[in-house]
This record gives sequence, C-alpha cells and structure tokens, in this order.
Amino acid sequence: MIGIDNFSSGKPSNLHEISGYPSFLLLTLDVAKPSILHQEELQGIEEIYHLASPASPRDYQRNPFATIAANTAGTSHMLELAAKNGAKLVYASTSEAYGDPEVHPQPEEYKGNVNTWGPRACYDESKRLGEVYCYEYHRQIQLPVKVARIFNTYSGGLRNDDGRVISNFVTQALNGEDITVYGNGSQTRSFCYVTDTIRGLITLMEKDAANGQIINIGNDTEYSILDIAHLVKELTGSSSRITFHPLPQDDPQLRRPCLTKARTLLGWEPVVTLREGLLRTIEAYCSQMGR
Repeated sequence: MIGIDNFSSGKPSNLHEISGYPSFLLLTLDVAKPSILHQEELQGIEEIYHLASPASPRDYQRNPFATIAANTAGTSHMLELAAKNGAKLVYASTSEAYGDPEVHPQPEEYKGNVNTWGPRACYDESKRLGEVYCYEYHRQIQLPVKVARIFNTYSGGLRNDDGRVISNFVTQALNGEDITVYGNGSQTRSFCYVTDTIRGLITLMEKDAANGQIINIGNDTEYSILDIAHLVKELTGSSSRITFHPLPQDDPQLRRPCLTKARTLLGWEPVVTLREGLLRTIEAYCSQMGR
C-alpha cells in the first residue's frame, strides 16, 4: 500500500498507526506535478483512490490555485497513471458539485447550481472539471473509473482548526467558547461518519458495475445547522452560548444525497447515526486535548 500526500492540509500524525508497517510506503509528493508519473514506486499499481485536494473552505480559499491544480492536473496525472498500469481508479468528487441546489434531495443526474465567480468556485468547479477528465478517460479508453460525490464526512481525525461545522462546534463546545452558527441555522446538511464513507469508497472500487458511474456517498438523514449545535452542546455537556453570524457567500441552503443509486448498484448505505458518530468524535477530541 502506498500513500501520497503533500501535507498542504493533512497531518502526518494521522498516519502514526500504520507508518511502521513494512507493507505501507508514504511518498511526500504533489499529484499536480508531472514528476508523479515517473515515480518508480508507482509502477505496477492496481488501484488508485484519488482523494487529493483541500476540502475545508478555510483551506481551499487560502490556497485556491493549489486546489485547482490538485483537482485538474492532479486528476489528469492519476488517470494517466491508471491507464499506464491497467489500474482501477476512484475519484473523490464532492457534493459541492451541486452548488446551492434547487433540487432536493440531490440525485446524481442533477446538473447543479454552481457559481463560477465566487470564493467557493476554486473547489466546486475544479472538482467538476475533474469529473470531466474521468468521463473522457472512461469514454475514450474504457478506463475503469468511478466517481464518488462525497457529502460532509467527519470524525475525530478532523483538525481542531479545520473550519468545518463538526470540528468547529465540538472544539468550541469543549473549550466553553461561543458556538458560531452562520446565518440563522436553518440551512441543512447531512453528515456521514468516516467509517461509512470509507466503506462506501472501497465498495465503489470493488464493483465493476460502477465503472463509468457517478455515485453519491453520504448519509441521507438531514439536520439543520442549529439542530447540530444543540446536539453538540447536549453531548458535550457544554455551557457554551450559540451565537449567530453573517452567512458566507454561496453557502448552500440545502444538502442531502439521494442514495438510491448507492443502495441499488453498490448495496451500500450508512449505518452510523449522527449521535453515535458525534460521541466518537467528542471522545477523540477530548483525548487530543488531554481531558
């Protein structure tokens, strides 16, 4: 098994449990650079999970050009590498491909409502272009590529300063800080615990019937942001106040995957409830904080 990361947003400490295994090799490389195609260690590979890209708005808005490169040039390089080796590839796309959706829940056939001229565009549009690269490699040379549109995934592995909803709320609640809700909190999200997401990606890789397909991977139980804030307060026993702040530009109002395709084509669906996943996340954050 080979891992590739340039650690632009990830933490090397996330790999401490497997870094000593002789069967695991870590390469500190950037998939957007053409030199990735000539790495001797990558010859003969059979499967590629292309997950490279900052995913937190805080990270990708801080590094927009690197984000665009990872999802366009990086995707092209990974597809070329798969083609050279006869390998299968799973491309991690995103629910952000739907933008601020006008169709709810979002099926894979929905073309989306994405703003190309705004602070989220570097991520949303580059992910969408990455899907186009995948489509052309499948159409032209029948490369066994599958696209996962991943909806909000979380766990205790998220950095405390990641900037996404779960990491923000849990960190703020545990520190007794104000829990910051953007807008009035009525906007909705669907949160998928990381073990369910990983199981979905592995199943997607294994299923030949998914070749050339786009499939939503997420949890279809929908919550308002304000409900999440109250639930985190309850589970942490926090006395934090919930405060309200201006909604960022292009922040989606609704977000929930249609999982019909995942259930029928993959035989996959999420099993970890939000309450259970939050308890695991809170426990991990408490451990990191020495509590």
